[in-house]
Amino acid sequence: MAATSSGGPPTVGGRAPAFHLTDQHGEKHRLSSFAGRKVLVYFYPKADTPGCTTQACGLRDIADRIGDTVVLGISPDAPEKLQKFDDKYGLGFTLLSDPDHAIAEKYGVWVEKNMYGKKYMGVQRSAFLVDESGKVVEAWPKISPKDTPTKLLAALDA
Repeated sequence: MAATSSGGPPTVGGRAPAFHLTDQHGEKHRLSSFAGRKVLVYFYPKADTPGCTTQACGLRDIADRIGDTVVLGISPDAPEKLQKFDDKYGLGFTLLSDPDHAIAEKYGVWVEKNMYGKKYMGVQRSAFLVDESGKVVEAWPKISPKDTPTKLLAALDA
C-alpha cells in the first residue's frame, strides 16, 4: 500500500485515502461513491479568501471541459460557510467540510505554516487526481490557485 497512515501524502499509483465528509448542503459523501469516475480531490485553507476564491472559480470556469470528472474541494470550514462560498460564486461543485482536519492529515496536507514569524498548523493547498479505480494518478503538492485548473486539464488530456 503506497499511501501512508503516518500523514505522508498518497503517492502516485497508490490508493487515495478514503473519506466520509459532509458537504455544503449537509449531505455525506464517500470517495468510494465516485468509483468509475475520475475525481479531483483538492485541499484549500479557507473559503472566500483571495487565493481560495481564485482556485475555486478557476475550477468552476472549466467545468464544461472536464467531462464527468468530479471536483471535490476540502477545507476545515463548516458546511454553512461552504454553502455561502458556493452561493456567492456559483461554484456548482461539491465542497466538503473537514473541521478536525483528519482527512487533510491522511493526505499529508495538514502542515506547519509560518506567517510573519508566527507558526501555526493549516492546510497546504494541494490537489490529487484519482482515477476510476481509486488510485492516485497525479499529485500536486503546494499547487498555486491559478495552476489548479490548468494542471487538471493537462492531466485529463494526457
